[in-house]
Amino acid sequence: MVKLVALYKQPEDKQAFDKHYFEVHLPLTEKMPGLIKTKVTKFSSTPMGTESPFYLQADMYFESEEALQAAMKSPEGKAAAKDVMSFAGKLITMIIGEEAEAE
Repeated sequence: MVKLVALYKQPEDKQAFDKHYFEVHLPLTEKMPGLIKTKVTKFSSTPMGTESPFYLQADMYFESEEALQAAMKSPEGKAAAKDVMSFAGKLITMIIGEEAEAE
């Protein structure tokens, strides 16, 4: 299984970010073909008790990298990409990876 990880830096207006993310953006991403599941983590602090440099992480799971790439090229994927750039373009870092088991 492959996942697309979206890491968001701290937004200036957390309430406005949350409203757009959960009411507009997340429903758009959940329409992407081949998406198996999405997990969202909101960060509270670092282990030292300081503010995290990141505000939110979204993990979007796909069967394969080919399925992920097809989803990104779909009309639904393009709509989600356009939306994220409109409200969080300066905040987001996206990476692709596979979960690995510790030995």
